[in-house]
Amino acid sequence: MRNVASQPDPLTTGRGTAPRRRGSGLSHGLSHGRTAFARVLASATGRTPRTAAQQSVATAHTGRATAPQPAGRRAPADVEALVADAARRYGVDPALVAGVIETESNFNPGAVSPAGAKGLMQLMDATARGLGVRDALDPAENVQAGTRLLRDLLDRYGGDTRLALAAYNAGGGAVDRYGGIPPYAETQRYVPKVLAAAARYRAAAESGQA
Repeated sequence: MRNVASQPDPLTTGRGTAPRRRGSGLSHGLSHGRTAFARVLASATGRTPRTAAQQSVATAHTGRATAPQPAGRRAPADVEALVADAARRYGVDPALVAGVIETESNFNPGAVSPAGAKGLMQLMDATARGLGVRDALDPAENVQAGTRLLRDLLDRYGGDTRLALAAYNAGGGAVDRYGGIPPYAETQRYVPKVLAAAARYRAAAESGQA
């Protein structure tokens, strides 16, 4: 997330571009499980996935935040249940949550940006505290809080996903000042990147691909 130091906003998470790893309750870097992320999305959205024989196997997770992701890519198995649970709890599209996580941390639970944003959904300390998070590097706490933040932003902007994502990246204050997506290069890239990732996960759920 963009770090707007001059005008702090409680909804700004401050993601940087060079996360580093730290140990967590999940295995280092998160190992890939065999359960397709599409199956979790199907469960969260009430759809019935195809059988294993009908599913294709995704390519391995590269761990590179800038690597393009193929259609139907799986999220690490450990994260799947966290996303599904938080999405159900807060009424947020699980594909959108997965898209934010992919864009923010590339599924690295120990990611810490130069600006200090932490974890899967890259929460700044002040934001995390405001959401009741005790440990922003705890994957379960991080995903619950980040999804709650998305829900709050969607409500704030009348369900406009593009504005909610812009506020997640640049802060609600910036979105309000500009009356839309701020003219920050990072935010201009961020919104379509998350939407594209979410569309891939949604398509995977609908098709039942792994």
